[in-house]
Amino acid sequence: MTEPATRHAYRDQLVRLMADDQRLVCLDSDTGLFGGVDFGAATARYLDLGIAEQTLMGVAAGMAAAGWLPFVNTMATFASTRALEAVKIDIAYNAVPVRIVATHGGVSAGHLGPTHHALEDLAVMRTLPNFTVVVPVDARATESIVRQAARLPGPVYLRLGRKATPPVPGVPLPVRGRIQRLLPGRQVGLISCGPLPTTAAAGAAGLLAADGIEAGVLHSHTLAPFDTATLAGAVGDAELVVTVEEHWRTGALGSAVAETLCEIAPRRLLRIGLPDRFVDVVGTPEQILEHHQVSPAGVAGRVRAELGITSEPEGAGSRPALTVRAGRPDQREIHP
Repeated sequence: MTEPATRHAYRDQLVRLMADDQRLVCLDSDTGLFGGVDFGAATARYLDLGIAEQTLMGVAAGMAAAGWLPFVNTMATFASTRALEAVKIDIAYNAVPVRIVATHGGVSAGHLGPTHHALEDLAVMRTLPNFTVVVPVDARATESIVRQAARLPGPVYLRLGRKATPPVPGVPLPVRGRIQRLLPGRQVGLISCGPLPTTAAAGAAGLLAADGIEAGVLHSHTLAPFDTATLAGAVGDAELVVTVEEHWRTGALGSAVAETLCEIAPRRLLRIGLPDRFVDVVGTPEQILEHHQVSPAGVAGRVRAELGITSEPEGAGSRPALTVRAGRPDQREIHP
């Protein structure tokens, strides 16, 4: 892995920004992300409020109203559920410039189980008025988004993962609110959100091309505001539109695309994500996503099936075997 994890790219970029802008403050919730970090002259602007996420959001809102620019650090599931009332009333309602940086998004904490999975966060956050909701595709994109977020006038929700993911080659630097075109193709439109789903969509496009299926790839790093114009224009001739995401199928990218297509560009839609139920397997993020067909072979297999193409390479779309863990009949462990 040649790039740091997105959360580490965010941390390092924020420390650099704090050295140049006296208004920036870092509010932590005992995440450990900033352990050992030298803030230099900005040390007094790092505050660890402990494991008290709702208090964290209230303090951030108050500081923002007083002219500070807080970056708030917590885990995605806690930001979007445990602290939701404070996020809604204190931050969204007042449209104050609080940047909520939520790590361990999706199933990046797959080994910790459903209590630490965040498969609802994007659905929750994109419905809140005044929020910008962004999911960077890799470390380089994260650094750019953090710089942009520091200048935005309203609240931001920035979803990051836990460990390093491969850089996605050929992806331009993100522009808030703009869908990116990664690969051309008119027969099928693949739309992704997040690091591993984007890798899966790009890989699936290559597999489909070998079958003579022309699949274009779009990357939607911003879910709010959502770029309806680019989406409608890009899939205008597509026989099938496919969303690929690390989220429950309800409420996030798939829903945003469905709303757009229904209103302004009716097209056949296939939503690929995690089923709308709690994840009942234990494994790495890659293993859990592959089990739910969020992988190059899985996406390609789903597209072939949707198009009525029954022949596919051996093993395409197959799932890892599952076994029951000793002493835990409610949890299954993935063995690739």
